[in-house]
Amino acid sequence: MPEVRSEDSVVRYYCTAGNGMEPFLVDEVKRKLAAQDVYQIPGKVLFSSSATIHRVCDLKAAERLFLLLKQDSPVRMSTHSSPGTSQAPKQEEYLYTCYVCIFSKAIFDDFWVMRNKPYLLFFPPVSFRINCKCSGKLHRCVSAQEVSRVMGMGLSRLLGWKADLKNPKLEINVYLNDDYCLLGIPLTRLPLANRSYLKTPGLRSTVAWAMASLAHIEPGSCVVDPMCGVGTILIEAAKEHKAACFLGVDIDDGQLQKAAANVVFAELQSRVHLLKASSTALPLPSASVDAVVCDLPFGRKFSTRINMAENLPVILSEMERVLRVGGTLVVLLSPQLSCLLKKLLSQTNCGPKRNEEAESQTRMISCLASSSQQHNLQITSSSSQEASTFSSLRHQATLRVSLGVIDGLIHKYIKTLD
Repeated sequence: MPEVRSEDSVVRYYCTAGNGMEPFLVDEVKRKLAAQDVYQIPGKVLFSSSATIHRVCDLKAAERLFLLLKQDSPVRMSTHSSPGTSQAPKQEEYLYTCYVCIFSKAIFDDFWVMRNKPYLLFFPPVSFRINCKCSGKLHRCVSAQEVSRVMGMGLSRLLGWKADLKNPKLEINVYLNDDYCLLGIPLTRLPLANRSYLKTPGLRSTVAWAMASLAHIEPGSCVVDPMCGVGTILIEAAKEHKAACFLGVDIDDGQLQKAAANVVFAELQSRVHLLKASSTALPLPSASVDAVVCDLPFGRKFSTRINMAENLPVILSEMERVLRVGGTLVVLLSPQLSCLLKKLLSQTNCGPKRNEEAESQTRMISCLASSSQQHNLQITSSSSQEASTFSSLRHQATLRVSLGVIDGLIHKYIKTLD
């Protein structure tokens, strides 16, 4: 249950979130903070809560946290302007000036009350910086720099504050686009996504947390990551679920060393254990774990795209084998590997067409490699037969999330009786 203050102390916030993470953040603020008036827009979630600031700052799906000062609809530009007419430049300049003035006035109306409060006179002038971002069609006629300049001049005149672009005590963030205007103050110096308990970051912490949240981890659960890397998923899961145990498996000594350092740094040695082994031959009994959560390495950073395509049937078979009936499998894949996984699982519904499946599977894997390397990607008959055992995995959801430069797809499955 969230710690709450009195009903009179409800505060309005907004958080930024990576693409695809907004639904996770909406669920989290409702569940952890008993949030009300929750509103989702691309890349952001707005909400009200009376939870303590400590609880609000503990959100895991958010990138950054802001105090929401003002939320407003955009000032609409005239639809009668025509770039082909001689009056267009003057009209755009006029609209531009009006927009900046109207928006700035709306902001200053909220700050005006501060000037009339006597106790503020005893505080020294505040140094501040305004960060403005404009997007959409509005970006063509409204300059973020000009909005920042006009607002900065107004605040300096109204409150006596001093602009400081390098090291301000207060930062004010303004977002303008065709759909909304937001004004907020960041409440933390570093993003919430920068975990203080991670020594060596790996997968985006917010995405790792989201994957763990899909795994239905309960008290007493045993959770395995068969390709744990530096252990980000395990640590995020262990921080959230205090009464479960976790096992990380990896074949790379360097990754295991970093994972071990992360586990010690996060003080989770009693619940997160590490093991050197291959994900293609997990040294675990069948049906022995409650959840498998894994980020399958892909892309140039790992240089394993071809191996992943070749070994995916065997890796998936091992994940399915160690998972108990009713257990959850959550994997993060590249778009290419996502297509391959769907293909592998769809083949289980066409049992009599074994030969056609093997040929189709080989074609799918071959398309992931360059033509000069395709001869290394032929799947053996045993791998094709192993793929036929995936019939116990029932697809629950596929979610696209941003990993920064690229996107990944989270697949969720439940193991059922064949």
